[in-house]
Amino acid sequence: QVQLVESGGGLVQAGGSLRLSCAASGGIFSTNNMAWYRQAPGKQRELVAGFTYLAQANYAEFVKGRFTLSRDNAKNTVYLQMNSLKPEDTAVYYCYARNGGGSYWGQGTQVNVSS
Repeated sequence: QVQLVESGGGLVQAGGSLRLSCAASGGIFSTNNMAWYRQAPGKQRELVAGFTYLAQANYAEFVKGRFTLSRDNAKNTVYLQMNSLKPEDTAVYYCYARNGGGSYWGQGTQVNVSS
């Protein structure tokens, strides 16, 4: 059974930092096929950052320069280091992964940034 286990969310003041983790298990995964999305109340889910098949990290414009994607291939884990957080970054952050068996989502981790 495929599982994506996220951790690291919480409450932080504007300008602060958080680090999210997502560990994939139960299947064969490449971190090249893993990404982070977020969904704020009343808004659509949007891509935050992800690895491409070329092993490059891509970022949404609204997080460039503030968020950094990294990974541990041996652990099938990706990390999202979030710095200089803003109140508008408040959302549920979801890990996404896909392999030959399909696409998968984590349960989400809440990030709240206070002003």
